[in-house]
Amino acid sequence: MGSMRRALFCGAAIGGLAAVPNAALAQDSAAVAAAAEADNTPVIVVQARRQNESLQEVPVTVTAIGGETLQRYNIDQVADVTSRVPTLNVQVGGSGSGGQLSLRGVGSSNISAAFDSAVAFEYDGVVVSTMRMVQAGFFDVEQIDVLRGPQSLFFGKSATAGVLSLRSANPTSSWEVGMRGSYEFEEKGYLVSGYLSGPLTDTLGIRLAAQFNDIDEFQLAQAGSPAVNQKRGLTDFIGRLTLDWQPSDMFRANLKVQYTRHENDGALGTGEVSCGANGIADPIFLLGGAVQLPAGYDCKTHDQRYYFTDTAGPLAGGVPTPSKAAGRNGVPFGETDIWFGRLQFELDLNEALRLTSVSGLLNMKSVDFESYSYGGYIPGPNGTRLPGGAGSSDPINNLEQYTQELRLTSDLGGAFNFMLGAFYEDRTITFDTSQQGVNISFLGPDPVTGFTYDWDKTHVTKTEALSFFGSVIIDITEQLELSGGVRWTDEQKVQTISVPYVHSFLLGGTTFVRPGFFSGPINFADDNFSPEVTLKYQATPDFNVFASFKTGFKSGGIDNSALPSNSLSDAAASGDFSSLIFKSEEAIGGEIGFKAQFADRDITLNATAYQYVFKDLQVQNFNAQTVQFITSNAGELTTKGVDIEAKWRTPVPGLSFTSNLSYLDAKYTDDFLQPGGQGGFINLKGRRGSQAPEWAGNIAADWAIPLSDNLELFLSGNAAYNDGYITDETSLNDYVQPSFWLFDANVSIGHPDGNWKLSLVGQNLSDKIFVITSGGRPFLSATGDDLFLTQNRGRQIFAEVSFRF
Repeated sequence: MGSMRRALFCGAAIGGLAAVPNAALAQDSAAVAAAAEADNTPVIVVQARRQNESLQEVPVTVTAIGGETLQRYNIDQVADVTSRVPTLNVQVGGSGSGGQLSLRGVGSSNISAAFDSAVAFEYDGVVVSTMRMVQAGFFDVEQIDVLRGPQSLFFGKSATAGVLSLRSANPTSSWEVGMRGSYEFEEKGYLVSGYLSGPLTDTLGIRLAAQFNDIDEFQLAQAGSPAVNQKRGLTDFIGRLTLDWQPSDMFRANLKVQYTRHENDGALGTGEVSCGANGIADPIFLLGGAVQLPAGYDCKTHDQRYYFTDTAGPLAGGVPTPSKAAGRNGVPFGETDIWFGRLQFELDLNEALRLTSVSGLLNMKSVDFESYSYGGYIPGPNGTRLPGGAGSSDPINNLEQYTQELRLTSDLGGAFNFMLGAFYEDRTITFDTSQQGVNISFLGPDPVTGFTYDWDKTHVTKTEALSFFGSVIIDITEQLELSGGVRWTDEQKVQTISVPYVHSFLLGGTTFVRPGFFSGPINFADDNFSPEVTLKYQATPDFNVFASFKTGFKSGGIDNSALPSNSLSDAAASGDFSSLIFKSEEAIGGEIGFKAQFADRDITLNATAYQYVFKDLQVQNFNAQTVQFITSNAGELTTKGVDIEAKWRTPVPGLSFTSNLSYLDAKYTDDFLQPGGQGGFINLKGRRGSQAPEWAGNIAADWAIPLSDNLELFLSGNAAYNDGYITDETSLNDYVQPSFWLFDANVSIGHPDGNWKLSLVGQNLSDKIFVITSGGRPFLSATGDDLFLTQNRGRQIFAEVSFRF
């Protein structure tokens, strides 16, 4: 074990499956020789403990997906990874955070950007604080690692449920040019990408990569949709520069700078409206019923024809300026610009100590406009429909984030090794939006300003986090390893709320805050110790067992979606803003598992059993009748289950199988009160958690068939099963997604070394549509039961050509 650890400490790429980040130009051949087995069995390298380790030896439950697999299946969105990772759930789109990740039934709401994600999203070594990095496509990926369970010791303050880690490709040791182009037949989209990579000097490598994706028919309108855009499309551009510098064996530095531009025709994404148990499209119920608009949608939730409506005429003009929504006459749109930079360096202080620094910088500016009534039209002449969208808003979500992490790692060559580290984050989130929560301008625009919006408000949340962590690895014997450590985190947040404008018609009573309202600083602070310990027994070179005790921590904060009515106005009147504060989320539990290889390592079998308790799980829901966001902490969620992973490299040359199977039992095991029912509350204690299928799994086959020395046929397929789950956490009878299968396939022919390739790729071949999350449709009457459902994308068929030389 010691020789393997030292080899990986030197940054070796083993077996060609996963190049170790930031060391692409300087491979230590002696280290590779020490680490690789005589039979040249590929070794996958992961960084589950913030250092390079073999996937089969690290005592962490990890699923690794290599860049070659991602390219074979045209996986260019994080959401597409779910068919390879059971119990991983990805929802993309909407306002707020712009997306949601959940793992083993634990995640964080996409409604609010105030929540950190319970599944940390690590991008090239930096944990980013916006799921809009998920919303935009990704490309030129070296490897994706999914770490299950709390990972707070090594990944910080927002990894209570796990980590989705993405590593982009690095410069190659010789000059290489790659190009890829594909056309997708169902959504009428094309993608072009390319890279140039190689050594500028003996010590400096460069990689330039870019991708452009244009989808013309991301959504098609339901017949009768009163909207300018009867087709909704989207475009993504991503450009990345990577510089890798190794002036000596003792020092290496890696810089990545990336720009992402995402545009779409509305923030709703692939969302449909269910007409609920009564089977009818409930009207858009406004102003206490004084205004009722026909909903318009046809209640067909799985036909991939979406109801679009532009904003109703009386509400469409007069957006409080400055706003990119001004002058668009209520037509939805979305624009996101993200600059991401990461500088990592590694300095070998001597043969036994390495200092690693990771600096991250993220700047995001995002704005979108949509009518969040999800329905409505105004009857026009001769049976026509005029736009009737209500609840429109133009949320501006800006983020500035700087992070710095330092790690000192040892390789003392003996029984004891350690890691010491420190982490600092400075972050500012600005949420600035004009909203139509009452839609009072159906009675007339504001007589003073002419604005047709109910209010304009801005939440600015500043976060400063500091943490120190340390871990040790002790080889008690040659076979028995004890590892563990603790992270201390201190996080402080300050939010200010300003409401410069409120429609004059809303100022007659005490329900709304006054124009010019300013909250002053609203403070939140918390600190936490998160310990972790693991015992691993390496029975043979091909079999180890481990047991871990783990804890997790995700800081609380101040809700930034509170509206200027009800809770916010009550807080303003009393000066007590405690109702906007949500508590920190904590996890505690453990897991036992084994990792085994048999038959000359042709067969791999890994399994983990776990149980964790999540206290004060952060939850946000939307009350469709009162048009209010409800932010709370679930008393307790207990998850337990088993994850199994198997791989078989068959005797047939080039043919291999991989499979995953997960069993999950997730329940609320303490009082969890939500509005409704008798007494005004519903207690969800004993109910199953949301996004928590009891059974989920997949099986994939890959077969490379040599036709000649210069020609290879490649066939692959993947079948994924999910036995269904509850999609919300508001009542005892929330919408349930039934069980479903997904099927992907790939047929390609090309040069065995990848010099050229022609491919036909199919995702979701059976065109299965399933619900990811659900929630009450806004502006319902007391008897209305319609639901808004976020769904997956339908079938996609790609024809692709790629070259590399």
